[in-house]
Amino acid sequence: MENLTKQIKQGKIFIYPTDTIYGIGCDATNTKAVEKIKQIKQRDKDKPLSIIAPSIDWIEQNCIIPKDLDLNKYLPGPYTLILKKQKPNFLNHVSNTNSLGIRIPDNKFTKQLQKSKIPFITTSVNLSKEKPITKIQELKKQIKGKVDIIIDEGELNGKPSTLIINGKEVER
Repeated sequence: MENLTKQIKQGKIFIYPTDTIYGIGCDATNTKAVEKIKQIKQRDKDKPLSIIAPSIDWIEQNCIIPKDLDLNKYLPGPYTLILKKQKPNFLNHVSNTNSLGIRIPDNKFTKQLQKSKIPFITTSVNLSKEKPITKIQELKKQIKGKVDIIIDEGELNGKPSTLIINGKEVER
């Protein structure tokens, strides 16, 4: 685990399993690493990314939680909650809007990741507008050659997380 935390803090780019599909991510506080992910995905630099939160406490400290939203109902799990930031400029290089997509996948990698106490970028590992991958064998060579670490846990279920906006489920 110490090795994982060290690699995250060094700005390494990971391909990793979630409880839904494979993701690509890095330390969300590392602007340079976040920009590299946007380049790898060929993603519009202004399109917001989501993060894996280190804890429910972290979410409560950095986001505005609507009174009727029970975080424990959705997290950990296959959901992305769109929450307003307490400070509009917080993680602006991740999302330059006043909100942030937050996940806590229910899997082993996330539990290890959370020990680092660092917010971590989570976005599907595919080129922008292409289908997400459910097994590492589907990974495009042009992405594979630009990442530092690949964690293969076999085939995943393949359904992207469900969005929760204003306390309501929104299908993608």
